[in-house]
Amino acid sequence: MAMKIRLARGGSKKRPFYAIVAADSRMPRDGRFIEKLGTYNPLLAKDSEDRIRMDVERVKHWLAQGAQPTDRVARFLEAAGVVAKTQRNNPKKAEPGKQAKERAAEKAAKAAAAAEAAAAPAEADAIEQPATE
Repeated sequence: MAMKIRLARGGSKKRPFYAIVAADSRMPRDGRFIEKLGTYNPLLAKDSEDRIRMDVERVKHWLAQGAQPTDRVARFLEAAGVVAKTQRNNPKKAEPGKQAKERAAEKAAKAAAAAEAAAAPAEADAIEQPATE
């Protein structure tokens, strides 16, 4: 059985509250779970002690049984020092979007045209004035 340690959403509309649960990966997000391991309240301040509550011993037990934490739960576990921090790779994070690329290309074209226009009169002045002796 493929096990996951994940968040199950509770709370009302616009007021999320999550339970950290150990569940079969084939079950729905808010559906049947095997054990409740803790809670997560994203509405509390980040430095609040009640924001994330976990039973670390039970989490370690499920990790030893082969349960895989989801990305968000893995971050919670890293912050708690239960698992080692992993390096994440998001190569597109710093890459600008399509419209930003288009704006940058237009700006570069305008700058090149302005530089060319500025250089053209200087060349014309140099050609028109003959050397006087």
